[in-house]
Amino acid sequence: MTAAQHPAASHHLPWFITAPGEADTLFTITTIIVIATVLGLGILFFRLHSLPERLGHKKLQFEIVAVLALLSLFTHVHLFWVAGLLLALIDLPDFQTPLGRMATSLERLSGAENPAEAEPSPQPADPAPKPAHPPSEAGA
Repeated sequence: MTAAQHPAASHHLPWFITAPGEADTLFTITTIIVIATVLGLGILFFRLHSLPERLGHKKLQFEIVAVLALLSLFTHVHLFWVAGLLLALIDLPDFQTPLGRMATSLERLSGAENPAEAEPSPQPADPAPKPAHPPSEAGA
């Protein structure tokens, strides 16, 4: 016995409707697209999240920026990420190098030797060795 088709039904079915027992092509395509989208968004999220660390890599404040980025990642507080990004974008002035150069110049001008840079001088040889027993004054 064959089932009669309804007169209002279409005689041609769309490609995504499958017959029983066949592979569902639309489900397979949708699954691949969803997995690729989730992976792509995850990669984009982590690339965006590491932006402050990549911007502040060669700066003095790199450790602070890295800690702020980790805090933002684990706590989901976006203020840490914004603070890390702003800190990575700001160039902090280097005070240590000019102060060190000034100190070195002042040491040279004063004639004082820097103990860290001074090399240990060899002990001069004693021209007259000391006698083992000092001369006694009793016989004089």
